[in-house]
Order: sequence, then C-alpha cells, then structure tokens
Amino acid sequence: QVQLVESGGGSVQTGGSLRLSCVASVYTVRRSCMAWFRQAPGKEREAVASYDSYDNTAYANAVKGRFTISKDNTKNTLYLQMNSLTPEDTAMYYCAAYDGGCYGQLHQSQYHYWGQGTQVTVSS
Repeated sequence: QVQLVESGGGSVQTGGSLRLSCVASVYTVRRSCMAWFRQAPGKEREAVASYDSYDNTAYANAVKGRFTISKDNTKNTLYLQMNSLTPEDTAMYYCAAYDGGCYGQLHQSQYHYWGQGTQVTVSS
C-alpha cells in the first residue's frame, strides 16, 4: 500500500524558511508525477509545485521565485524548500502522487495518493 508521509512543517516568522519532506513507500519517486498542494482555513486546496515524469517542474504564481520543489531518488523523498515566507503561505501542505507517468501538470483530482499533511504557520 502506497504511503506518503510529510514532515518539516512548523511555525516561523515572516521572511523565514522551511523545508518540507515527503517520504514515499511502495512508490518510486524517480520518473514519477508528484506535487505539493496546500489548503488554508476556509479556502480551497490549491497546487503549489509539481514534477512530471520528465522532471519538468511547475509552480503556482504565488510561490514562484520563493519555493523550490526537488527530490532525492535514493531516499525516495520529495521536498519543498520554502523561502521568504509570508502569512499568506499559512496552510496545511500535502504531498500527492500519481500512479503512472505523466507530462505536464495534473489536476488535483487526478492524483491517486495523498499524505496526511503538515502544517505551516507564518506569523507577521
């Protein structure tokens, strides 16, 4: 059974940084389709950053230049480096994985597996 376990969330002040990790089991990160999503209280879940099977990355406009998605195939782990955080980044962050190959971005409804989430809180 595929499991995605996120960690690395926490509370930081504006301008701070965090690195989120998503460890995958029974799922191969290499050449995979994976993404980070977030959901703030009272708001819909939104895409943050993603990889496709060709290692192309995509970012939401709100995080471009501040967040970086990466992965370590040897550790089967997906990362999200978040810099210059603002209160608007406060949300629960989720890792998602698609069962198969893909090109480009997927809609959140297409992802097969989800982690339990890790909370990020940014104070002013």
